[in-house]
Amino acid sequence: MKRMTTLRGLFWFMLALISVTIIGACTSTRSIAIEEGWELLAERKVNFVRDKDEIEVQSSNQFTAVKFRVEDKDVRINDLVIVFDNGDKLEPSLDVIIGAGQESKLIELAREGRSIEKIRFKYRSTGNLLDGRANVLLFGRKFDRYRSY
Repeated sequence: MKRMTTLRGLFWFMLALISVTIIGACTSTRSIAIEEGWELLAERKVNFVRDKDEIEVQSSNQFTAVKFRVEDKDVRINDLVIVFDNGDKLEPSLDVIIGAGQESKLIELAREGRSIEKIRFKYRSTGNLLDGRANVLLFGRKFDRYRSY
């Protein structure tokens, strides 16, 4: 009888251990390396048809530049509009394909920094639908009055 109780306890212990292992293996977290002085403003999955996003910037920081980083697949980005807190707009001429694992060129805002209200842009993944969608990260370079850019 004592042996049966021990085996039953061992069974439940093993079952709990296997469950914790499976659950731990199924959850995934991802960390993003961010260069010093930069802030991640948004991250989006990109469709294959023409996709349009409007990102409300929640940061109270001022920024001197923005850039895109592309993961997983190439992305074509165009029609960029940056709206500042005071209502001014910056519409740089941008129609570029950014390769997977690459970054866009810097889009300079102002040397003294500007507060961004929102950013609107159009983009789409390139290539084959079966290869999956791209992931786009938008970064802003924080204004630092003690640093020279």
